[in-house]
Amino acid sequence: MINRDTQLCMSLAGRPGNFGTRFHNYLYEKLGLNFIYKAFTTQDIEAAVKGVRALGIRGCAVSMPFKESCMTFLDAIDPSARVIDSVNTIVNDNGHLTGFNTDFIAVKNLIASHQLDTSARVMIQGSGGMGKAVIAAFRDAGFSDVIIAARNEANGTALAKQYGFQWQAQPEADDIDILVNVTPIGMAGGKESEQLAFNETMVARASVVFDVVALPPETPVIQLAQRLGKKTISGAEVIALQAVEQFVMYTGVRPDDALVAEAAAFARAG
Repeated sequence: MINRDTQLCMSLAGRPGNFGTRFHNYLYEKLGLNFIYKAFTTQDIEAAVKGVRALGIRGCAVSMPFKESCMTFLDAIDPSARVIDSVNTIVNDNGHLTGFNTDFIAVKNLIASHQLDTSARVMIQGSGGMGKAVIAAFRDAGFSDVIIAARNEANGTALAKQYGFQWQAQPEADDIDILVNVTPIGMAGGKESEQLAFNETMVARASVVFDVVALPPETPVIQLAQRLGKKTISGAEVIALQAVEQFVMYTGVRPDDALVAEAAAFARAG
């Protein structure tokens, strides 16, 4: 039951979703933790962050369009966020606010756990906020032969220069080993929900297909890769892993893998 000692965690997003709310509250209940999680939006990011501090809110997930604008109002920036100048998690330690980026942490951990070959040739499609996290994670994991495919030339060339990679406008190439989609192509409910993030020839020639889109867990390009017997990494893995890293930061408790899988399935069903 909620009482005066209940700790509040929250999210701030331009368009709040249900995944985080359902994921965190499911784990709180299963683990008997006196926490509650609620999603919010705001028109005043400065006041919202000050509210996190003033009200003793333990943790705050941050989504677009606030990942960069919130940073000015924090006391410290963890290296996970500093490397991409983007925060998706705020932790409040007795009024001291630290910004982290668990997207970066999640992708870097997935690269390691799936034992991706750092000598492989990689194409990352996308140059937005999540794109920055993925690009930085591949760079920090030791990849050097990386092409950033981005229609936005200014963003794409700037990221390529920053991380020492190549840029091209379209996702076209013949010899890519690892394909990574960080665009909304294939996302449920979007105008490109039925489209492939990469063409069939590229998927057939690749060894790994990684799609950061979380809903649905099996996007058209992931389905194609599975039919062709390729190794796949889904956005469902990313969203669950970044959320559990937030959960650990807020509560100090790390759920086991089975419970995380339960929570993620519950969150996706909502």
